[in-house]
Amino acid sequence: MSEQRVADPLAEAAVASIENGMLVGLGTGRTASRGVVALAERMRLEDLKLRCVATSHATETLARFHALPVMDFALVEKVDYLFDGADEVDGGMNMLKGSGGAMTRERIVAWAADKCVYMVDESKLVNRLGQRTTLPIAVLAFGLTAVRGELRNLGLNGVCRRTIKGELFITDNGNLIIDVALGEHDLSELSASLNDIPGVIDHGLFLTEADEILIERDSGSIEHRMREG
Repeated sequence: MSEQRVADPLAEAAVASIENGMLVGLGTGRTASRGVVALAERMRLEDLKLRCVATSHATETLARFHALPVMDFALVEKVDYLFDGADEVDGGMNMLKGSGGAMTRERIVAWAADKCVYMVDESKLVNRLGQRTTLPIAVLAFGLTAVRGELRNLGLNGVCRRTIKGELFITDNGNLIIDVALGEHDLSELSASLNDIPGVIDHGLFLTEADEILIERDSGSIEHRMREG
């Protein structure tokens, strides 16, 4: 008996415009994983010839399991298309990311991509970023205490992320993550301030990356939001 495939309209919408011969960036997290599975299904059914780059070790493992061809991003100059998820999205298509700790690689691949599409369910929509989750900041362990002091000067207080076993969470790049309460900051100014701190590797404010956001409504419909221009 053949296995019955369960339809996933959000994931299918995210991979629908991927064309034969493209180099595709694969995001990280539960929602992005749905896109990986949907893309593998399209590749199998339509005999698509694709190349992929993964934004985390976990995504690479999943992609290879589903027979997607993954290459080393260090050898890639440009990506045709990226799909990924987000933790929060506001009305201006600003996003908060990083619950999986992969925001550094996610941002680099997004920067290299011609088009970036993000998938969220309706619960991820907020009036302001930080409303439901914290802002993750990836830092070098070498400068941890000094960086935390500067973050406090910016009004950002938080804790080092730990695993379920109580150990310090280490990113794929070997960095620590400080999760801070975002508060009522100007997002552009805060992003610039964080980028200027030596020892801060990256953070979860993704303010310009999204070209399109796909929203899975409770009704089952998919809403498309496009960035103007």
